[in-house]
Amino acid sequence: MFFSTIFQEALKALLRNKVRTVLTMLGIVAGVGSFICVVGVGEAGSKQVEEQLHNVGDNLIWLEAGGRARNGVRIGVADSQSLTMGDCRAVLDEVPGIKNASPNVDGHIQVVYAGENWGTQFRGVSPEYFDIRKWRIAQGAAFIDDDVEHAATVCVIGQTIASNLFGPTNPVGQTIRVQGVPFKVLGVMQGRGFSTTGQDQDDFMVMPVTTAQKRISGQDWLDDIYYSAASRDDIPEAKKRIIALLRERHHLRAGQDDDFNIRTPEEVIRAQLSAAHVFTLLLGSAASLSLLVGGIGIMNIMLVSVTERTREIGIRLAVGATEGDIQLQFLSEAIVMSLIGGVMGVVAGLIGSVLARHLLHWQLQLSQNVMLIAALFSGAVGVFFGYYPARKASQLDPIEGLRFE
Repeated sequence: MFFSTIFQEALKALLRNKVRTVLTMLGIVAGVGSFICVVGVGEAGSKQVEEQLHNVGDNLIWLEAGGRARNGVRIGVADSQSLTMGDCRAVLDEVPGIKNASPNVDGHIQVVYAGENWGTQFRGVSPEYFDIRKWRIAQGAAFIDDDVEHAATVCVIGQTIASNLFGPTNPVGQTIRVQGVPFKVLGVMQGRGFSTTGQDQDDFMVMPVTTAQKRISGQDWLDDIYYSAASRDDIPEAKKRIIALLRERHHLRAGQDDDFNIRTPEEVIRAQLSAAHVFTLLLGSAASLSLLVGGIGIMNIMLVSVTERTREIGIRLAVGATEGDIQLQFLSEAIVMSLIGGVMGVVAGLIGSVLARHLLHWQLQLSQNVMLIAALFSGAVGVFFGYYPARKASQLDPIEGLRFE
């Protein structure tokens, strides 16, 4: 009852000057609304990076043929023969913390089916590739170790190839021709869309690595080797051991550059995720400045209100009101003003987010926590900026208040 009475009295006082109250609250409304929108944009960016981190692979360590010179430029990219199947097996057998490995041979090809022709990329891998890169089969099944051993002409295709070659027809069990060689389609991958760099992740086909080497590329070396570490903590030590082992196998002397390049995409993506979180924090901080401006507006209006109601304050003090009563009266008005503005700001933020999503095609990620924080922050602004005017009102001399005209 006590708080209800305070709220009602504060609301009555604010409604005496409706236009002034509404204009004062607009600063809080704009601050809360902009805070919700900009943090929503930042959170959407962070979510996209987190999805990329999840999809990059199972504790992936990526070994590429061809090293890097001391100035950072890639060397030996084209037709580099520095990686072999022996390297792939040696690392898997001798490096602790490595649980899976898949060799990789890739390139560009033309795929033909019933008069339809499509240019795409092929990857020759082992069955472990699907687990290492977290690729899932939407239709059919993947090839197995027996297919790799016998260099079987089978493949799994991406959604882009399936839609362009087969249309509504189920591709599983159909035969396509790759460089004149008939391949049986065993399955279709789940769609993954475009990467953050704009690459279509569904526009490629996967086949046994031995098939790719013998029937497509004609090479006995590897372009890449994909490894999966047992855990994220094993990655740094595994990288060191892989480098040491391969330098020994490739007979590289001290001071010679590596003829291979080892990468862990997860480290890069985690750096991007950290940058996205910092970006969100900066956006939220910039938007919160408008809340401070709204708070200054509340302080100014409350100081004007104290001056206008000096006689009212003097009368209340004369009939027995305490300094705490006067202070609570004006502080409650500031808090009510900021809280109502905060609620209206949350509504404005939701409406603004919907408009930004549909009109500007921005991706936004809204959460209840962000809206709650914005509303509570607006209340805190009311307390902070309303305290000084309330304190000034409570310190008024009753005699001076009664003599005020």
